[in-house]
Amino acid sequence: MPGKLRPTLDWFLVFVPIAVVLRYWAGSDHQAALFACSGVAIVPLARLMGRATEHLSERLGQGMGALLNATFGNAAELIIALMALQKGLVEVVKASITGSIIGNILLVFGASALVGGFKHGHVRFNLQAVQTSTTSLKLAAIGLLIPAIFQYSAALLPSGWKAETAQHLSLAIALVLFATYFCTLLFSFRNRTRQVQGESGPEVVAPQVEPMWSLGKSTLVLLVSTALVAWMSEFLVGAVEDTRAALGVTDVFIGVIIVAVIGNAAEHSTAVWMALKNKMDLSLGIAVGSSLQMALFVAPLLVFVSYAFGQRMDLEFTIPEIVAVIVAVHIAAVITSDGETNWLEGLQLLSVYFILGLLFYFLPPAK
Repeated sequence: MPGKLRPTLDWFLVFVPIAVVLRYWAGSDHQAALFACSGVAIVPLARLMGRATEHLSERLGQGMGALLNATFGNAAELIIALMALQKGLVEVVKASITGSIIGNILLVFGASALVGGFKHGHVRFNLQAVQTSTTSLKLAAIGLLIPAIFQYSAALLPSGWKAETAQHLSLAIALVLFATYFCTLLFSFRNRTRQVQGESGPEVVAPQVEPMWSLGKSTLVLLVSTALVAWMSEFLVGAVEDTRAALGVTDVFIGVIIVAVIGNAAEHSTAVWMALKNKMDLSLGIAVGSSLQMALFVAPLLVFVSYAFGQRMDLEFTIPEIVAVIVAVHIAAVITSDGETNWLEGLQLLSVYFILGLLFYFLPPAK
């Protein structure tokens, strides 16, 4: 008996050929449509990358699986940022980092707590794991705050502020964040291994949603989807300026809200779906883990890579961006401090996200 036709992110793959048509045959008068279609096309492609990574992890074992997840966890956002960096859109790149951090903490966690709370009442999660992650997020917030403090403090000194010195400071902080990220991975991996070895009860195996892909199929899907994400990202970034002008918004709003949501949309849907199944630990792992990876891995990596592109990027963010990150990290730490959440706390997180979105919408351009 044929299975029922269910809504799925794969349906949005139709936007891949639509974006190609708009880019190569429809001329240059449809840049906003190209931006929208390529952005929507990235969502199912990012999900395919995630599925391929999951199947490869199952095939290659726990160690390689952890490394693959660490590498490809935020691959879509990283690819979009690399394309934007290559085009010289440094402010969009930095804003997308901020947007991804606050979006995962406030939007993803908030939506997950909202739907999970509505369906299951008070939902609980592993408090110790969340506290470790929120502590790392506080470190990341400090790393983003220090360069701004340096700029304003150095400007008051007789010697003044020097861009070269600020760049060296960003490089040093990036190295610290990078090292912290890999130490966090090592701690999580060892802790997970210890928990598995210490289990005395029967092993609980998660139900297999779909048959495991072969190694060849997983590798092929990962390579093809990654290439298509890069292609769609090139379309997206190329249409940013015209779209920004058409919408009447700033580069910061494009990066913080639009680009960040596009890059994380596949993860958003997965986290909310897990919350509906009363698996808040997985939802939080996706939300907080993605924020950590953006702050401790992707942001430092982009600082290093920017030298190769001739577009030197630093970690000096604007005051509204820094405040947004600090507020998001603080309220997440407060809400998760008791090891449980509910739909009202989810609504509160979403309210903070929309308030910050209004801030960036009405924020005038820097120049």
